[in-house]
Amino acid sequence: MRSPAPERRLPAVVQQRRAPTEDELAAIPWLERLKPQDRRFAEKAIEVGQIPQGDYICIAGKPVRYWLGVVDGLFKMSNHRIDGTTISYAGIPKSCWFGEGTALKREPYRYNIQALRKSTIAALPLEAFHTLLDRSIEFNRVIMGQLNERVGQFIAGREMDRLSNPDARVARSLAALVNPVLAPNADRSLRITQQELAYLIGLSRQRVNMALVRLQAQGLVQLEYGGLQVLEPATLAQYE
Repeated sequence: MRSPAPERRLPAVVQQRRAPTEDELAAIPWLERLKPQDRRFAEKAIEVGQIPQGDYICIAGKPVRYWLGVVDGLFKMSNHRIDGTTISYAGIPKSCWFGEGTALKREPYRYNIQALRKSTIAALPLEAFHTLLDRSIEFNRVIMGQLNERVGQFIAGREMDRLSNPDARVARSLAALVNPVLAPNADRSLRITQQELAYLIGLSRQRVNMALVRLQAQGLVQLEYGGLQVLEPATLAQYE
């Protein structure tokens, strides 16, 4: 799927940041794992911003400034090949935090993160991220868990790239969106359109629809107005 390269501009969270509300802080799953003083430090440091559909929050080659998490919405991690086509790495749903490897190494992004719908992003500034690493064992455990699960996710993603069966690509992508470690607040009721899935996976909307109908016939998902229920995530994750 051919796609234009992202515009080189500052992410919206940098341009229009604000303090999070109590409800937004409550939606950040790792905060409750910290000691009280570290939690207060993190809560004061976190910023949030609204990201319009289609905007990029991370751009390949740009320096890292935050560790980022999705308060509400849906993002796609991708990159552009030399021939101009797009390769999709992963979907990033509500409650998922990402980019910890890049933040740890303080290196430029190697991927693009694009909002597939209007979304709310939370951002922990890079220096606050490293301060927590230096002083909080609990925060280190959060990051280690993220990195470990992320390795498994990318191995699964590379396996999915080799699958010629579009149904399997749809199935495994759905399973990844309800990963209980990377997206602990994402329940099995996904508010996602077939067009968003198509953008995420790199298939046509019509082909995604065919796959969903087949997966429903097998009792793995239940299609609903405006989304679907993931009934058997473990089976979807191994679907071939």
